[in-house]
Amino acid sequence: MFENNDSPEFDVFTDLLFNSLVAFAFLFFVAFALIHPEAETGRIDTDVQILITVDWPDGNPDDIDTYVEGPAGNIVWYNQPEADLMHLDRDDRGMFRDVILMNGREIENPLNQEIVSVRGLLDGEYVVNVMRFLANTTDPVTVSVRVQKMNPTVSVIYYGNAVLKAQGDEHTMVRFTMDGNEVRDVNDRPKSLIALTQKLRAGQEAPTGPLEVGLSRGGEK
Repeated sequence: MFENNDSPEFDVFTDLLFNSLVAFAFLFFVAFALIHPEAETGRIDTDVQILITVDWPDGNPDDIDTYVEGPAGNIVWYNQPEADLMHLDRDDRGMFRDVILMNGREIENPLNQEIVSVRGLLDGEYVVNVMRFLANTTDPVTVSVRVQKMNPTVSVIYYGNAVLKAQGDEHTMVRFTMDGNEVRDVNDRPKSLIALTQKLRAGQEAPTGPLEVGLSRGGEK
């Protein structure tokens, strides 16, 4: 004999099961709709417009410094960590005091990295230099520089390496011009930012012509 499924109890169970499936499907659709546009567009929600990252080998004891000149002629470096809309967010001195505190213990941090962020775009030229401020080794050091434009989506303006052979070596990694939201004239024409900072600290007028790089020595930290 077959059971009679037309009973009121069976109808209530069927309705409850159907309504539960509908509710589950609706919640799944809402959750998917909330995350789908972000995955599709790849847009970045940040105040940083340009991010400059300088890396050299982990555990290397040398002190590499970053210099960034903005369109107004101001320079961000270890002695002036903020200028205009540019900020030196991390000044890494190699392995000097490079420790982190974890669970009450000091742990050596091998990462060598400096970061400069630009939180507003000005029309004009930006110059990114690196310098081997302090050489604790005699071996050349390979420095990697990445410049990214963050908004509205992430794009790479420049990525490249330079070999700094001796203490005081300075290298122009990249120069580029912002025109509104457009990046133009990406090049690596040499320009010494160390010479400019030295003259500015001495109260002299900044030179207007290009300067040869690789001959200047940094100041005391």
